[in-house]
Amino acid sequence: MRKIENSELERKSVEEFKQAEKTPIIVVLDDIRSLHNIGSVFRTGDAFLIEKIYLCGITATPPNKEINKTALGATETVVWEYKKDVLEVIQELKSQQVDVYAIEQVENAIFLDNFKTQTNKKYALVFGNEVFGVNQEAIKLCDGTIEIPQLGTKHSLNISVTTGIVIWDLFCKLKTS
Repeated sequence: MRKIENSELERKSVEEFKQAEKTPIIVVLDDIRSLHNIGSVFRTGDAFLIEKIYLCGITATPPNKEINKTALGATETVVWEYKKDVLEVIQELKSQQVDVYAIEQVENAIFLDNFKTQTNKKYALVFGNEVFGVNQEAIKLCDGTIEIPQLGTKHSLNISVTTGIVIWDLFCKLKTS
């Protein structure tokens, strides 16, 4: 086995990324405090060609040196928009026939491994504050909730890890549906 060199990775240029067909996933970040978490979500979004990221509430926006530390330029490829009110974003997405799911531990949540995607559907995933999660009013507006099954003692994952797991899972399911 030989480690692949960066020059062999067939990376898209920024222009090629912008022209590429996107994975029908939109990420909504609400009240995310950590700039490094925000940057990590951008980088994950770039890796899986997601459609867009909405930054809401106190979530910081690019350009930002601390976001760029983890985004590594993904703020230049992934389309993003700041909207103060997450509830307005959810309502707007639903009016566009996007299925909106909060990623949260709530009663009757669908475990991620049981979540089924549909062909020709677009999905928005709402991720909340690192301490308080997705706010209850946002949860009420969503079409449902998705929970990552966890077996340990913490039942808590970092927002950037959670986002990576959920996007990867949906990406795989959408690719095969």
